[in-house]
Amino acid sequence: MYKFVKQAFMAAVVCCLAQAAAAGGDATAGESKVQVCAACHGADGNSLAPTFPKLAGLGEKYILKQMHDIKAGDRVVPEMTGILTPFSDEDMADIAAYFAKQTMQLTGAKEKKVLTNAGVEVDTLILGERIFRAGNKETAIPACMGCHSPTGQGNSPAGYPRLGGQFPEYIEKQLRAFRAGERTNDGDAKTMRSVARNLTDAELISVANFISGLN
Repeated sequence: MYKFVKQAFMAAVVCCLAQAAAAGGDATAGESKVQVCAACHGADGNSLAPTFPKLAGLGEKYILKQMHDIKAGDRVVPEMTGILTPFSDEDMADIAAYFAKQTMQLTGAKEKKVLTNAGVEVDTLILGERIFRAGNKETAIPACMGCHSPTGQGNSPAGYPRLGGQFPEYIEKQLRAFRAGERTNDGDAKTMRSVARNLTDAELISVANFISGLN
């Protein structure tokens, strides 16, 4: 009988811990903790400048991982040096939950041309859509929508961020960083580095522009 009660108790503890982990941060509490973030990213996570990414609706798991990585030095962002130092794990979880619940304001794609490596002028929206939806089999580039969804909304439970509506300049900057190996916090599988390393400049610029217009 004692053994059964002990097992039941342990099962209940594990269940409670799992539920607590799944619950994530407290968005209401997070609202009062984002003042320092608001200066660059906006009070609702909608930055006004492409220098600083929009955080609204990116996905709680993704935002929290980036905060932990930046604080630990696994992702170097000079503009955020020391900013996260005073924040506890609970603070960061609450902030991530708050920004994840906000609505991203769309940037919108731009009508523009770009030159390929062969010197051919192409429409960035056409080339960008092709890369996003189908990838490039010849250079082993997978379709972006496989992880980030056909509408660019991402996959929050898996930790894949929303890209649709983000500043194209910011998306382009991150793709270049992954391609150059300057950003390495994409996990042991090196998913983003593997994708970005085969992107040409024309493909990179085009897909960043196309994605910014997705909703």
